[in-house]
Amino acid sequence: MALIDRIKDKTAKIGVIGLGYVGLPLAVEKAKAGFSVLGFDVQQDKCDKINRGENYIGDIVPEELKDLVSKGLIKATTDFDGLKDCDVVAICVPTPLDKFKQPDLSYVEASTKEVAKRLHKDMLVVLESTTYPGTTEEILKPLLEASGLKVGTDIYLAFSPERVDPGNATYKTHNTPKVVGGCTAQCTEIAKTLYESVLDAPVFVVSSPKEAEATKILENTFRIVNCALANEMAILCHKMGINVWDVIKAASTKPFGFVPFYPGPGIGGHCIPLDPFYLTYKAREYDYHTRLIELAGEINDSMPDHVVERLMDLLNDRSKPLRGSKILLLGVAYKGDIDDLRESPSLKVWEQLERKGAVVNYHDPYCPEVDWKGEKVSSVDITGKSLKEYDAVVIATAHKNKVDYKLVADNSSLVFDTKNVLAPTLKVDPSELENAYLL
Repeated sequence: MALIDRIKDKTAKIGVIGLGYVGLPLAVEKAKAGFSVLGFDVQQDKCDKINRGENYIGDIVPEELKDLVSKGLIKATTDFDGLKDCDVVAICVPTPLDKFKQPDLSYVEASTKEVAKRLHKDMLVVLESTTYPGTTEEILKPLLEASGLKVGTDIYLAFSPERVDPGNATYKTHNTPKVVGGCTAQCTEIAKTLYESVLDAPVFVVSSPKEAEATKILENTFRIVNCALANEMAILCHKMGINVWDVIKAASTKPFGFVPFYPGPGIGGHCIPLDPFYLTYKAREYDYHTRLIELAGEINDSMPDHVVERLMDLLNDRSKPLRGSKILLLGVAYKGDIDDLRESPSLKVWEQLERKGAVVNYHDPYCPEVDWKGEKVSSVDITGKSLKEYDAVVIATAHKNKVDYKLVADNSSLVFDTKNVLAPTLKVDPSELENAYLL
């Protein structure tokens, strides 16, 4: 039976390499669709948890994972020899930047080499990890074809970018539209059939892996640039004595030509701070300098410094130096109501505060413990009494579901709200509060 027929009747066995924020939800959706799924990861702890039916990703319903494991539809292993039995392999590994903001594709290359060792005819390989245009054809294709099997004839290769938005209550893996681009028309058709068999969302076909790769980069570049614009407006509006949050709210009443983005202490997560710089890197091959992307990155990267400078000014107005002041950082996750610390700007604010001599504690109901400079640091409890002990509280993450912001506002001597969470929560303009200040 041809691969496309095995996909249609759900007898194809699917492998997912990388069981993190992208890979595990994808594996769950494929198993829910009726496929037998084998997950691969280099971390034994992750595999053990999955095989026990224990969930560690916020967007997955724990009971669903446990049920799929009990039915034998999902298993996990560190032994990549299991790839031999897979008809389809999705690569969902990290694509970080190095300290020079150069792409690090070592995880993608290592995963592809593991697949190449066990490649067989009529196998589909799909890269989901975000990367620069050209990666699938320039890196994966030669590594796979070194086996002697040819893409488009013996095996099939495509790129389909992940579109994971942790904590999004509306759009999850199963109902987010998919983009697919294969190396050949047949590669595209088989990959499209796969995702149509799994998702409750449209699958949009583009002409090549390059177009699919560029699509994902454009999506995140759109966000980094508009986040930078919002952050720069926040800085300027503060200098001009204007409430930037009111400005954005007013601009949002326009029914066309405007999409609201909001300022904050910086940007975090795996996508926005990193992915656009894959395009910057690739652009150099074409002797092109992506000035707008790099400038946006500079503005966003400067926001933790701006937050600390503003806090210093607010303390100075109370005749208090930052050095020696006791600061409570309210929220360390990069985004509200999730536990994800990746590239969190809150951690950068924390680092800057300590560098300037402040004594910092944090409270985050989603992150009860964090690794901080090689040590485990725990979230502190907040009470009316404990809040009075701090010289300032910095709201760095908008956790709307598990933080009592009225308690914070009523008992803190100074609250610096970088996320505009007080106004919508307390239903009052922070300017009416003597102790509260907005970014």
